[in-house]
Amino acid sequence: MDKVLLIEDDPHIGELVSIHLKDLNCEIDISTDGREGYEKASTGNYSLIILDLMLPGMDGLEVCRQLRADKIRTHILMLTAKSEEIDKVLGLETGADDYLTKPFSVREFIARVKAILRRLNALSNDGDKDQSEKISLDELDIDLIKRKVLLKGDRLELTPKEFDLLVLLAQKPGRVYSRTDLLNIVWGYNFNGYEHTVNSHINRLRSKIEPDINHPKYILTSWGVGYKFNDEL
Repeated sequence: MDKVLLIEDDPHIGELVSIHLKDLNCEIDISTDGREGYEKASTGNYSLIILDLMLPGMDGLEVCRQLRADKIRTHILMLTAKSEEIDKVLGLETGADDYLTKPFSVREFIARVKAILRRLNALSNDGDKDQSEKISLDELDIDLIKRKVLLKGDRLELTPKEFDLLVLLAQKPGRVYSRTDLLNIVWGYNFNGYEHTVNSHINRLRSKIEPDINHPKYILTSWGVGYKFNDEL
């Protein structure tokens, strides 16, 4: 059973979300305060965190930012009552894996949650079958099952989306992906207009894996097109 943490101060939204999470056979833990939710999320004992943007105590962006700074890699689905582009972009760029703008349809909410849990469970099932699926490129070692990345033997702390981006590029060195391709494949939904979010994630990923971020060794830019993993290592 997947354990989900819901951090939401609106009792009506909380009740609605809880009902449908139970229908998905999820165990739900609810917090109505941002700081309390942050403390619970910090344990890392959840498959998914559903996080409201506007919260008492600590707002959702700060909760998300602090969790990623604490190296908590749990998937985060952010809820926001705001429709401005900047709020969506900030949510994604602080480390959220997906977002929904209120009011949202129950069908879309269920689809988003199912997609996240399906990916997590697929990885778990694959791990039962094959414990040796790895990618090794130069001084970079990626364990797809354990979702672990080593650089020169030292473990790197990546967010889920940073890891997914790295794996996608590293699996096919030399293949160029446009920013739209990366949004659709890695985020799993059509985020037209948010291609700059890819740039931000790529920059953060480079800051963690590149010896010199100004002269990338692993993730290369194809000017006017997108990004690719270096196929000449």
